[in-house]
Amino acid sequence: MTSPIAISFVDTDLAALEGAQGKLGLLVSPDGKLDPAGRRLSRLTRGALARLVESPAWEKVKPGEGVVLNWPAGLAAAGLMAVKLSRRPSPEEARRAGASLAKFKGAEALLVAAGGTARIADLALGLALRGYDFTTHKTGEKDQPQDARIMVAKPDEARANAAALLAVAEGVFFTRDLINEPANVLTTRDFAARLEGMRALGLEVEILEEADLAKMGMGALLGVGQGSESPSKIAVLQWKGAEGAPLALIGKGVVFDTGGISLKPPGGMEDMTMDMGGAGVVAGVMHALARRRAPAHVVGLIGLVENMPSGTAQRPGDVVTSMKGDTIEVINTDAEGRLVLADVMWYAQDRFNPAGMIDLATLTGAIIIALGHENAGVFSNNDALCNAFLKAAQAEGEGAWRMPLGAAYDEKLKSRIADMKNVGGRDGGAITAAQFLQRFVKPETAWIHLDIAGVASVKSDTMLAPKGATGWGVMALDRLIRDHFEG
Repeated sequence: MTSPIAISFVDTDLAALEGAQGKLGLLVSPDGKLDPAGRRLSRLTRGALARLVESPAWEKVKPGEGVVLNWPAGLAAAGLMAVKLSRRPSPEEARRAGASLAKFKGAEALLVAAGGTARIADLALGLALRGYDFTTHKTGEKDQPQDARIMVAKPDEARANAAALLAVAEGVFFTRDLINEPANVLTTRDFAARLEGMRALGLEVEILEEADLAKMGMGALLGVGQGSESPSKIAVLQWKGAEGAPLALIGKGVVFDTGGISLKPPGGMEDMTMDMGGAGVVAGVMHALARRRAPAHVVGLIGLVENMPSGTAQRPGDVVTSMKGDTIEVINTDAEGRLVLADVMWYAQDRFNPAGMIDLATLTGAIIIALGHENAGVFSNNDALCNAFLKAAQAEGEGAWRMPLGAAYDEKLKSRIADMKNVGGRDGGAITAAQFLQRFVKPETAWIHLDIAGVASVKSDTMLAPKGATGWGVMALDRLIRDHFEG
């Protein structure tokens, strides 16, 4: 697993600024007023820093962003970044400041003079998250990222405040690594093995094999994977940090999706290595809960399959029987994720009787048409749970937008020969997919469906992640659990 850079919190030592190697960071208030560290650095740089923050250019810098002085005279450091940040920034501004410092840092050591600025834990989180780089499959000599030190007025307090957030950052990294892995590496077997390795964190991990799934009547899930040589599995991860009914997190883990017999066009098919994004998020959340020893009872269930075309593959027109007992006419084998989730969701309710259930899936291209890459689609049968999640997502800066459900959409799933069909046409495709899933939610279960197709992996950098896997959802779900499911 890719590890976040080591971040330590140390007492302010102005004398250390002159000889610090690597890179230096300084937090400067929007008005350009320098604190003692800033005044010291300005003297060492022969007034260059003071001229910078007094210039018109400083006024154009946005909160959380910075300006760099390269190879500043009077300092041993290769660069000095002045970051505009108020003494009491918002969490987003503090995380943006950390992200700016991470991009400036690169692989070199970093020393940040933070003074008495509040929300240092959020700054550290931004620094950790934006420092991610997936280099597992690159050959040749690799730069080993050096650590970062943050000089603060109260290092022990900053260290304690940052501990839980940095544990969540590890969960985000775990998710990003899983989503970034190519499908010839992250097979269903390899994915299951990585999840089994989480026992070392204190999680209970159980892997259900195809024979187990067949005995339970999971014809919907097994039908998706029957064309692949990689065996279908369900992983059950439990974190028992409290008593009572658990929150159930359900992840779609299609390790590669060709579309099956309803073959996808070749352009962009290489991106379907990320079709296990929902499973990756569930794994990352469980990792975070275990690392911060959360006082909550949460179970994560992950359906692992590969959707391949072959002589044994499921065909359009086939009828499969779900664990619930409902029959499904498979109109399009590329609408496979909902078949996987249907059986896993029903199993989760039967076995755990959860206090709430949230499924995550890179489910439809339709949600990208509707919301782009800024927001995940949120569908729910329970206003209280849904609103709690939306509040958590907003607090963590992870875009989420509630979408409708309704009987008119459900009508589109009627089948002539089975209880339902797995697609309802092109119009409202993300909604009819959610309607399909709702048929496998018991009336008493509070449920959210998160369609993360547009946010799980992106083509350009975001504030807290380089292009590729974002880890979207780990922070929002961790916040939801902290706020509503911890004793």
